[in-house]
Formats: sequence, C-alpha cells, structure tokens
Amino acid sequence: MSVLKFFLFTCALGLGVTAGFAQSTIPLRREANVTLRLPEKPLVFGFTTERAFGSLRFTDPMVMVAPPGETNRLFIVEQRGRIAVITNLLNPTRTVFLDISGRATGGVPADERGLLGLAFHPGYATNRYFFVAYTTGTGGAAGRLARFETDPNDPNRALPNSELILIHQPDEASNHNGGDLHFGPDGYLYYSLGDEGGANDQFSNSQRIDKDFFAGILRIDVDKRPGSLTPNAHAAARTNSYAVPPDNPFVGVTNFLGRAVDPNRVRTEFYAVGLRNPWRMSFDRPTGRLYVGDVGQDRREEINLIVKGGNYGWNYREGLIAGPRATPAGFSHINPIFDYPRNQGVSVTGGVVYRGHRFSQLYGRYVFADYGSGNIWALLYDASGSTNVTRLAVDRDIVAFGIDPSNGDVLLADVGEDVVKRLVYSTNATGVPLPPLLSETGAFADLAKLTPQSGIVPYDINVPFWSDYTLKRRWFTVPDPVQKISFGRESNWSFPTGTAWIKHFDLEMTKGSPESARRLETRFIVRNSDGVYGVTYKWDAAQQNATLVPEDGLDEPLVIRDGGILRTQVWHYPSRSECLACHTPAAGHALGFRTEQLNRDFNYGSATVNQIRALNDAGYFDAQVTGVNALPVAAHLADSASSLEHRVRSYLAANCSQCHQPGGSALGQWDARFATRTAESGLINGALVNDGGNPEARTLKPGSLDHSMVLKRISARGPGQMPPIASTEVDVAGVALLSAWITNDLPKSRIFSEWQRVHFELNTAPNAGPADDPDDDGAPNYQEYLVGTNPLQDTDVWKISVERDGDKVRLKFPRIANRGFEVQFTTDAGDSLSWKALDVPGNRPFFSAASLTAAVEDSIPTVQAKYYRVRVFEP
Repeated sequence: MSVLKFFLFTCALGLGVTAGFAQSTIPLRREANVTLRLPEKPLVFGFTTERAFGSLRFTDPMVMVAPPGETNRLFIVEQRGRIAVITNLLNPTRTVFLDISGRATGGVPADERGLLGLAFHPGYATNRYFFVAYTTGTGGAAGRLARFETDPNDPNRALPNSELILIHQPDEASNHNGGDLHFGPDGYLYYSLGDEGGANDQFSNSQRIDKDFFAGILRIDVDKRPGSLTPNAHAAARTNSYAVPPDNPFVGVTNFLGRAVDPNRVRTEFYAVGLRNPWRMSFDRPTGRLYVGDVGQDRREEINLIVKGGNYGWNYREGLIAGPRATPAGFSHINPIFDYPRNQGVSVTGGVVYRGHRFSQLYGRYVFADYGSGNIWALLYDASGSTNVTRLAVDRDIVAFGIDPSNGDVLLADVGEDVVKRLVYSTNATGVPLPPLLSETGAFADLAKLTPQSGIVPYDINVPFWSDYTLKRRWFTVPDPVQKISFGRESNWSFPTGTAWIKHFDLEMTKGSPESARRLETRFIVRNSDGVYGVTYKWDAAQQNATLVPEDGLDEPLVIRDGGILRTQVWHYPSRSECLACHTPAAGHALGFRTEQLNRDFNYGSATVNQIRALNDAGYFDAQVTGVNALPVAAHLADSASSLEHRVRSYLAANCSQCHQPGGSALGQWDARFATRTAESGLINGALVNDGGNPEARTLKPGSLDHSMVLKRISARGPGQMPPIASTEVDVAGVALLSAWITNDLPKSRIFSEWQRVHFELNTAPNAGPADDPDDDGAPNYQEYLVGTNPLQDTDVWKISVERDGDKVRLKFPRIANRGFEVQFTTDAGDSLSWKALDVPGNRPFFSAASLTAAVEDSIPTVQAKYYRVRVFEP
C-alpha cells in the first residue's frame, strides 16, 4: 500500500564479507506456445464501431449535435464544461466553441454532474441562440437551464457572457440529473430531469407535479409565443425568460393521483412525469416520436415512448416490474416499450432512430446501448405496439448517441476512450471463428487431467474473487517468447497482444466433500489490440469435454447437498459482454494478475519459489524486477496473523476495484484499489451516490453495520447486490470479515487528523502539523502517530536495536499492529536516491494483527559499509 511519510532510523556497519551466492535451480523456464487456437479477434459479421474522426479526442463527450440545416459542422459537449466544434467534417479539427468550465461543476470520473445538454434553437441561423443544461456550484449545488448566443462575427465561437438563465433548480444530490435537451417538431424545448438522486426516490419527487422540477420531462416555450402562459411562480424558475405552451398536459389540473392540487402551484412545465433518470432522449423527426432511456435502480433498465401527460411509473414501477414503493390503488401508468434485466446491462443510454441511407436493414430502428455491458441494440417499434430488439454490437462506456449531419450515420460518445465513434457495417466477416469445443482450443495437452500445453503456465493468487464456493485453477500464456510483460509495483501490469488467461471452475455437489466436485466451466480472457475479449466453455454431464457458451451466456440450476439438506444454486455462465464489465481497462484487463496477488510461493514441481521471482528469472518481464521480498502482498481473509484492515482492503481490492476506482464504471466515489491508503480511499464515512433511502448510511460507518452500505450490498443477493453480476450466493466469510472490522476496529482507529485533535485539541494548533516536533525527540508528529508514541513526551520513543552475528546483521524493532515496516539500506548515505528495500524474507510487507517484536536479518554479502533505515507506513 502507498506511503506518504515514513519514520527513519539510520546506522552504519562495515561488513567486509566476500562470500558469493549459490547458483539456484530455475523452476520455471519460458517456452513458446504454438497450440492455442483462440483468435486475436473472434469472428465478427455485421455491425461494429470505429473512431469517427481519426485521432480527435474529446474529454468525456456527452452530446453530439449539429445546428438545424447544417451538414458540415458538428458540436460535441464535454462534461467538464466545454463545447467543441468540428468546423469541417471533411477535414475534422477540434475548436473550442464555449468554455464554462468555471461554472459547470462535476465531470470527474463516475460523476453524473457537469455540462450535460445542448440544443440549438430552430431559428439558430438568424438568432444565434443555443441552450445548455448543466450543474453548477454557483450559489449552491443546482441544475441549470440557460441560453447563450454565438458571436455574430465568428460562427465557431460562443459568447460566454451572454448567458440567460431560465431555470436554476437547487439539487440535494449529485446523481440523477438527466440533462438532455431537444427542440421538438412543435418548436418547443424539451428538458429531461432525474428524480434528484439518492435511491428509492428518497426526495419524493417522482409522483409530484406541485413541488419542484424533477423526475420528468419539461416542455417550455422559449419564444413566448402569443397564447403561451406565464409559468406559476417558483424560486427556481426565471418566469420572465420563458412561457408554458397552452396545451401542456398539467395546465389547470386540480387533481393528481386522487389528491387535490392547487393549480397555481402545479409545475405546468411538465410534459411527462414518473421518470427516474432520463439520461438521454431523442425525437424521430418523421414520426414525431420522443424516445427516452430511463436508467433503472437495481433491477431493470427501460426505453420509454413519451406521450403528453404520460406517467411512467417511477417509483411505483421499475421497468415492467414493481418498484421500491407499493403501488396505490387506482394508479395508472405507461409501461416502457422495452426493458431488460441486470444480466444484460446496468445503465441504459438512450439513442437515436436511424434515418440514413447506408444501412437499409437499420432504417427506422431505434439504436441504443448499455453503458456497463456495452451491448448496442436496435429496436423496431410498430404502430401495433410490438417491439423487436436485435443486438448489433458490443462497445462499453457509451453515454450518448448522435447523428452525423453529413450522411445520417449513427455516432456514439465513448467516455472510456474520450472519442466519438461511428456505427459501421462490415459486409465481410472479420476475425476467426472460436473453437466450438474446449478440446479444440489447444489449451490442454491432457483434457482429463487439465494438463496445459507447453508455454501455458499455472499460477495462483493470494485473494480470489468470490465465485459462489467454486474451486478455481488458473493458467496464463504469453505465446511469443519475444514479447514481454511490463511490471508495475503498485500499478496495473501491461500485457502484449496474444496474452491469454485461463480459469477453470469446479463446484462440490456435496458441500465439504472434494470427491463430489463437478467441472462447471473453463474461461478464457484474451488480450488483443482492442483490449480483451472473454469466452467460456461449459462442461458436459459426462465431464469429458466442454462446449462454447452462447454469446449471451446462460444459467444452470444445480442441486447441492448442504448439511444434510438439498438446495438449488443457480450457476451463471457469463455472456461475453459481462466479461468486459469486470475485465475493464481501468483494472488492467487481467484481474488478479498483478503484484500484490501474485506475490506468493508456487510449487512448480521442481521447486517452490516466489511467482514473481520465477516470472522474472524466466524472462517474462521487459525489465528486471528487484527487491521481490519487499513487494506488496495481499492478505487472505482467513489470515488471522494479518490485521483486519489489511485483510478487508485486500478483499475489497480483489472483489471491487475493477469498478470502484478512478476511471472505473461504478458511480460510487470510494477507491477500492490496494495501493490507495485507507484514509484517502473514501471508505470510512464516505458519502454515497445512492444511500438506499437511508440518509445516515455511509460507504462504511464505524460501529454501525446497519449504516455501512458496502456491507449491505455484499450481504445481499438480488437488487443492489455486489458483485452485481455472476453471483447468486452470499460470501458469508467475506461478510463476517467486513462486519468484524466495522464493529471491532473502526470505532477505535484514528486517522491522523483525529490523532492531532487528541493531542493538540485543534488540527491548526501550534506544533500540531505533521512535520512539527514539539517534544524535540527527532520524530515529527506524523511519525509519532505511525508508531503510537506521545508527541509531547521526549522519553516515549520507538527504538531499533542492532545485533551483529559474524557476517550477519539483525535489526529488531517493535512492529506496531496494523502498520507496515520496511528495512532499507544503502552503501552511500550521502545519496538520497540510493536507498533500497532489503531483499530478504524477513522484510516482506506485513500488517500484523497484534504488536510484536520484528527481527529482520541481513545476510546479503557486501564489501562496503552499510547504512540502514526503517520505513513505517499506514495501510
């Protein structure tokens, strides 16, 4: 884990030793693999995506739109507050059109705030008006609808000081902002708004028309035409800036859902209500239909066809099923035209209807996607109300769709790559078909014994991902010995194209009986130029071979004998898009194949040695890895010698960090990476994007199991569960570990700022700073905090003793519970960059459960004097 500061103790000893090292046996020799028959890219026929504008990049693109009637310019909204324009689509370059990054708040990874919507006035060619929706911290957190003007002397530059605010709605939460803008065929402006955030409609907005501007779609008259109405007074509305169309559905309404409402307090701007987070919407111009993708909570994602006055059910309904609140008698709502469960995706991105002429098979179909799974679908909705949905392609991190004005192509905004993509069709099959049987993959020389082919290497990890009680075996290959892996001490490793990882799953049919284990599946992850792809093979009943699982995955009910009773466990074979939901670029694609997980011994047959050392000696890395004994190590949840905190952080890194980290797909702001210090991770008392209707809940709340959301979610199976896919069984041991940390250790632990207040009353008190040394004992405050000594008592010191035994030196010191200690050495104390970790077994990183005396022995020969120091650090 990372270190901010450390405690140093330095001594010098002349060792004068000239002994050499004994030549060790190399247990792992790198060999080529020429048998694996998994293609770099699987067979693709039909639709796929490609970059639309070469190397042009856009930071978190949110919207792609052209002004009315234009065919050679395209405007791209960037979430952090800028609008870029491609001034010539035939020769695309990026020009900044508007920069309000100083006003728009949010836009950081996994944040739903920022600059979210853009619509050009139908008369833009003459009046130069365009409208934006964004969140702002000016005057308090709020969602804002505003109008700007373009410079009359420069069509590619907006006037940032021309802002006219129409709506400025204070907002209690950071999520569910909606924020899409479109002018309809009627010339009115439509504005999508979420339910204000949190969970379960906790602010009670979704079924109210007489409160605030949330949970629906507004329709307003920005031209204030004759006959339009003055909006009802509301603190958020600049009622002199727009009007209400006279035929809006809630004008003059006195009753809503059987409850009397004051027509003078009704938000007559509403066109439709009962939406949770209508993130992206679009009009199909020939039909006038308004489609919206409404992001679900825990169970369903939905596509709605919006009609005037429609109530789409949230929070009584979620998709086609019941929502979090009981439906009242007589409640009437409009069902989505399509919804899908969480095994197909986690966050719908509303799309566009294709009206171009290049792809006749797509004409008139609504193209949309899921941000998490990457599924891209085409939906055909006919006049009878029936829908037909076809999956077109897979591409993750798609947050918006647009139309290329020059040719009608479908454009996609990819926030993972910060590019705009184009939906294209290949009439020629690309890639190579996948082997239909496991025996045909070339992975195993003996399938019955799962003996791998030459060049395919077994490995193990310290903390396995929870997989519903299965027993797992793992292998990897970098087939070409010329290709190398780039090592990272705390960061992701980088792998060459062609690298493959294999994981095999067994499950005991009688719990506790290894003899009853049945082979379930064997999975492959393959590194290619696009990232990775994943496939899995399902073992047959005879346990002799395995068959390629369909692209959409499948479920299999298994009958388990557990403690004398029979229970059914559903095993999920993942779809290929689900593989990508976890094997993310942010996580380095290969889960578990990293330093803290592989830093352990492995029996290679001829010898048992450290895996990283074996990989290094076999020539797998592009540079020599030194100091292996001092590399980070994750602790298994059953390792009682390690501190609870270290075990919890190891467990969360293995199970959560693929999504919960900067750049990850999770909305939560906490960081599960192993290298992130707990004090900086957002774990302890961290604010929640979704508090589940419990305002007291935090990411983890010391002493409170009921208010610790991470615990709640790993304890659940069903809506809101973690991990969100591929698990139907609760990890009882993981829940117990996290519960013990919350109840036993967290109430007693103190971060540095709390420690400061204990000793100095105020963090800003004189001599309270981390570098201050009020007792003049040579140890600054932060170092005293790390080792548990009193910063105001110079006799309370953390001591190191040094013993000499012939050619060996032994350093002894108190190993404080839940602190890391690393002995470093140099032969040149004047060179601050020459210090290195002592590469001996006793110096392995270790956060002990209890305080004890550490003894680190240096037996490495040298002919020079050595200087030593000890680094102390937090988990």
